Amino acid sequence: MNINNCYCVIMAGGSGTRFWPVSRTSKPKQFLDVADTGKTFIRETYDRFLKIVPKENIIVSTAARYRDLVRAEIPELNDSNILSEPYSRSTAPCIAYATYTLLKRNPEANVVVTPSDHLIDDDEIFAQTIRDAFEYVEQNDVLMTLGVEPTRPDTNYGYVQAAGGKEALASGNPVPVKTFTEKPDKEMAEIFINTGEFFWNAGIFIWKAKTIKEEMEKHLPEVTGLFNGWEAAIGSKIEGEFVLRAFTDCVNISIDYGVMEKTDRAWIFPVKFGWRDIGTWESLYNYLPGKDENSNVIEGERTLLEDTRNVMVVSPGKKKLIAIKGLEDFMVIDTEDALVICPKDDRQFKDFISGIAMPEYEKYR
Repeated sequence: MNINNCYCVIMAGGSGTRFWPVSRTSKPKQFLDVADTGKTFIRETYDRFLKIVPKENIIVSTAARYRDLVRAEIPELNDSNILSEPYSRSTAPCIAYATYTLLKRNPEANVVVTPSDHLIDDDEIFAQTIRDAFEYVEQNDVLMTLGVEPTRPDTNYGYVQAAGGKEALASGNPVPVKTFTEKPDKEMAEIFINTGEFFWNAGIFIWKAKTIKEEMEKHLPEVTGLFNGWEAAIGSKIEGEFVLRAFTDCVNISIDYGVMEKTDRAWIFPVKFGWRDIGTWESLYNYLPGKDENSNVIEGERTLLEDTRNVMVVSPGKKKLIAIKGLEDFMVIDTEDALVICPKDDRQFKDFISGIAMPEYEKYR
């Protein structure tokens, strides 16, 4: 494998609303140390892949308004390796832009595409897994996704069923995907887990740039058609105008819905490293160690709890005493200008905070 043909695309354009009010549109979660690891999510992701691909081959795709935040977090990143998305259009348009950019630079590019908000245990196992996946896609025209063995019927993840069932997954080798289901309901997720044939889709993809180009142009012509003329535009003086026009008319669609559920080239690579997608307060609660005897998580200096169970209290940098009695399965998030008290449930929280989209709450977003 030629390491110089290996690239990493870090997707870092999300607004992080599911971590409100700590995460704000002006500085979303990928630029914060929400998980208290000592590094922001995006810095940790960059450092992780710096051990796998040359630093000049790492690209960050982000919203145009976050470009300066990327520069601040990764000052050594080449300016040309920060792709600015004029509008948020989910992962498929982001990947289309990054794919055409890489094909312009290197038609033989092999690419790993990753979100910027994952936590990985066992960095050496992770690095070797990515290298093995690179070698596989270099020899095979497949779209590889990493599969994590599920521990609960989580409805926030995509589920991948392996062709060949349990036996195929037990081999630990890449296998074809039989079905690809994005975010099922809880009943369906429980059925998936009970079969033993499904893995969580980690959302980390590995493929040849030219292979994903072919599959996107086949299954998402409404996206790729807007990039017609990319050969001349990308890398030229008109790139910004060209990308603005493409994103303005682009549909909002993920690569999971747009390609992975439709393609016959999807493969899964079962992985052995620890993986956490820290995308919500509930997922952060499940991740954080240090729970007390009542399974409460406290991130703050002064907290008094009584008859309280399975509660998460986050009060970053505050010296206020927080006293709670009689709560169960709730979260209390206290910031300088917002206090949230809400059931510790992703779906309820998502519905609840939709209210901050109202004009009168603009300064709190």
